[in-house]
Amino acid sequence: MQTGYLDHLRTVLADIEAQGLMKRERQITSPQGGQVTVAGRQMVNLCANNYLGLADHPAIADAAAVALEQYGFGMASVRFICGTLDLHRELETAVARYLGKDDAILFAACFDANGALFETLLTEDDAIISDSLNHASIIDGVRLSKARRYRFQTSDMDDLETQLQQAVADKARFRLIVTDGVFSMDGYVAKLPEIRALADKYGAIIAVDDCHATGHLGPEGRGTGALTGAEPDIITGTFGKTLGGAMGGFITGPQAVIDLLRQRARPYLFSNALAPAVTAGSLKAIEIARGADDLRLKLTDNTRTFRRRMGELGFDLLPGETPIIPVMLGEATLAQNLAAALDKRGVYVAGFFFPVVPKGKARIRTQMSAALSAADIDFAIGAFAEAGKEVGVI
Repeated sequence: MQTGYLDHLRTVLADIEAQGLMKRERQITSPQGGQVTVAGRQMVNLCANNYLGLADHPAIADAAAVALEQYGFGMASVRFICGTLDLHRELETAVARYLGKDDAILFAACFDANGALFETLLTEDDAIISDSLNHASIIDGVRLSKARRYRFQTSDMDDLETQLQQAVADKARFRLIVTDGVFSMDGYVAKLPEIRALADKYGAIIAVDDCHATGHLGPEGRGTGALTGAEPDIITGTFGKTLGGAMGGFITGPQAVIDLLRQRARPYLFSNALAPAVTAGSLKAIEIARGADDLRLKLTDNTRTFRRRMGELGFDLLPGETPIIPVMLGEATLAQNLAAALDKRGVYVAGFFFPVVPKGKARIRTQMSAALSAADIDFAIGAFAEAGKEVGVI
């Protein structure tokens, strides 16, 4: 490779380092859970998307092991050639029934699902109206589409109506509103009842990325639609968070939508089918999640306890009711310093800063889990109290 190009990359990396924006990965040597082992130390884990604590659930692991024995390690092909199992259709049917839709289609990840959605379903005659804080996968998926693009300020219904009116004035054939169900960096729930009302008023379709809701929010964990009483038309989601924490994504919705995606969605047509073990484990995770009211109650209790006690200590928290509780710090270096101070005290967190969040909005995003015990919460609160004083944020 050209030396000049490598020198350029090293300069870019040095600049990232100098700005205090370098991301570093720590190696975990244990299952994902309320506690994890890092470099031989047991640490309380506050930054996994393991909301119900299913990532190391023995029944899910057993289901995966049985599938591994029966079907082998992988499919070695895409679905329409020789990669579709009965398990894949079982999982698609289970997702659709769980979320109240006609059918579902599986992807390697929800990033792929969002990458497939807009390009497949919409053309240059159509319009996408997207929340300004939508996940990167939605943003990238929208970019792949030839549809006209409109953006509304996050959860601003007046601005959404303005953009819908503009799309109508521009004679867009079909109008699709897309939003996160729960905004992953802030923990806010989308205003789905208001969005539904505007969609009905202007003849629009609603698509919701419910990755941070499916499995733990709403009745039976059926997500933000069930939580708010306003069902979206199309839902994209993941098995990589609440539903077992492995990998894989899905789109669920009307039959015609799923049928067309199966014919034309490039991330589906040109990617290997989900591994049998992941498929079987995700099936078991849905079964467990549907009946896991006890885990959802524990998750709610942990969330309320942690939020209340952190507020009493004087930390700046974004308001909300979801298990995502951002501790706002402003500058990237301050987020990194607090994360390092917590690491020393045995609490596993991560600092988030630009470009993951806007400049000046650096934070530590804490996430609650039903896997956290009362002792874990107490330990973490004590560590935050000490670390916060050490770095000067409380």
